[in-house]
Amino acid sequence: MKHLSINADGLVQGVGFRYSTFQVANELGVTGTVKNEMDGSVSIEAEGDQKILYIFLNRIKSSPSPFGKVTKLDYNFSDDLQHYKKFTVIG
Repeated sequence: MKHLSINADGLVQGVGFRYSTFQVANELGVTGTVKNEMDGSVSIEAEGDQKILYIFLNRIKSSPSPFGKVTKLDYNFSDDLQHYKKFTVIG
């Protein structure tokens, strides 16, 4: 199990990005959270098998929402698990 922190920037608010991220997470069995940030970006905290998290990350890079566009993506893997029970949309 690994923890993945992601910050996605671009056209990621008001286009169904959080809900689409939620759907991808549930499809892959990833737990964590997704929320809009005040600066217009979206932050994602995700946990799961590292191989699955790489698949999740690639889906986020290409924007899970057909109306969104990720122009910048910062991410970091760690062993600092939060032990989420499910994936939640915040806000």
